[in-house]
Amino acid sequence: MEQVLSIDTIVSNPEIRSGRPVIKGTGLTVSTLVAYHANGMPPEELAEQFELSLGEVYAALAYYHMHKDEIEAEIEENDQGAEELRKRLTR
Repeated sequence: MEQVLSIDTIVSNPEIRSGRPVIKGTGLTVSTLVAYHANGMPPEELAEQFELSLGEVYAALAYYHMHKDEIEAEIEENDQGAEELRKRLTR
């Protein structure tokens, strides 16, 4: 009989980051980690920078690849929010 083994490193709680996927025990969203990785930060450096295990980093990256549309939409939303804030601050 086949048993499915889940990796419970990525969690969602409506009271933490509005329910966005985060690394368990942290407030660090998967989208934040993915954005740093997309800008050239390798997994080992991500683990060191954010005080995570390499397994946690790879779990977040795996979650991203399995939910790419959702996480990329979240990254785009974050980028738009940051741009709006920059515009308000430079007026």
